[in-house]
Amino acid sequence: MVSLGELIAPRRLGRDFRWLLASSWTSNIGDGIALSAAPLLLASLTSSPLLVASGAMMQYLPWLLFGLLAGSIADHHDRRRLVMLANGSRAVIVLGLVIFLATGQVTVWIVLAAAFLYGTAEVFADTAGSTLMPMLVRPGDLGIGNARLQAGYLVGNQLAGPPLGAFLFAVGSFWPFLAQIVCVSLAVVLISRIAQTPVPPKDDPSPGGVKVHPIREGLQWLRDHPPVRTLVVIILVFNVTWAAPWSILVLYATEHLDMGAVGFGALTTASAIGGLVGTACFGWLERHVSFATLMRVCLSLEVLMHLAFALTTIPAVAFVIMFGFGAYAFIWGTISTTVRQRLVPLHLQGRIASVNMVGVFGGLVIGQLLGGLIAQAWGLTAPWWFAFGGSAITLLLVWRSISHIAAAPPALPAPSADAPLKP
Repeated sequence: MVSLGELIAPRRLGRDFRWLLASSWTSNIGDGIALSAAPLLLASLTSSPLLVASGAMMQYLPWLLFGLLAGSIADHHDRRRLVMLANGSRAVIVLGLVIFLATGQVTVWIVLAAAFLYGTAEVFADTAGSTLMPMLVRPGDLGIGNARLQAGYLVGNQLAGPPLGAFLFAVGSFWPFLAQIVCVSLAVVLISRIAQTPVPPKDDPSPGGVKVHPIREGLQWLRDHPPVRTLVVIILVFNVTWAAPWSILVLYATEHLDMGAVGFGALTTASAIGGLVGTACFGWLERHVSFATLMRVCLSLEVLMHLAFALTTIPAVAFVIMFGFGAYAFIWGTISTTVRQRLVPLHLQGRIASVNMVGVFGGLVIGQLLGGLIAQAWGLTAPWWFAFGGSAITLLLVWRSISHIAAAPPALPAPSADAPLKP
């Protein structure tokens, strides 16, 4: 009989992985609490849609400003300590916000400033954190390890955290942020239990002895590595097409499908539940289906989902589509992260991960802008048609390249099956 602990974090992944997992799950609960509490706080301070929407934008913007820098720093310093420092900074920033709330001195501008500073610290925490997995588990276990991290994100950030944050906000405006401080601080303590992680190896010397700027070196490696370069482009374009209809999802759900506010909330919950099912199945899928096939299936389902949303007017159908979206989207996220981690040398993990995240958030910003403009001009279903056409064309162009991405030789060392790991 397999225990629950063994099912969640198999012993072969090692003790350090369990500390990383516990830290990630705890931090995600705190972020999930803020996911609902922060917009509620902004809405209580201003009726301006622009200022309310700026709250999310303040957390996206740091990725575009500091993402590449964070990747370079992560590749040249102790990554575990960087995560601890960045998460500690996040706790201090939220503590400052709580003080303003408790004294009644908070303003919408203070909240937006806190969101920007918090988002900046998050860039460094997430970039350095994403490089720890390849340093802690064997390459063959990256898939199941990333699936467990995804499960924590779904439970904490998408399912448990937001309703808890809304409930605490109803009790008092500062309570959800106090809870967030506790979660982020505990995440720092948990990740500190990881054994000292080695500083990444120094960059390879440049030909001719010419010193290359670290960020430029990462971009040059990406340019010269077609599989990872193509993967980053796929993620960028599919985030543009995904974000376009998602930017007006609340209007699509409440006006086009006539679901109301509760129905809209249930729609997003269906996606999270589907994601849990997908991540739970990932281990079986990884053993029985090739990554190339899984990548093609996931991207094909994305194309079909956009088409289905463009055509349907039935809320029940929308729930089924959204459940399916969650299932395959988080499988895709696990696969794409695992493939990238396997193909990138350890000393470049931070920089390439940061380029990927800049593409993710850049795609979100572009897609949200396009979605609003398209819906304004042609109606609430038009962004879904745009997403369907754009993603379908992109998939046709990269269909053959997916095989090369999945089959590319790994850059990470492959220890033997009996290589020692801390139990």
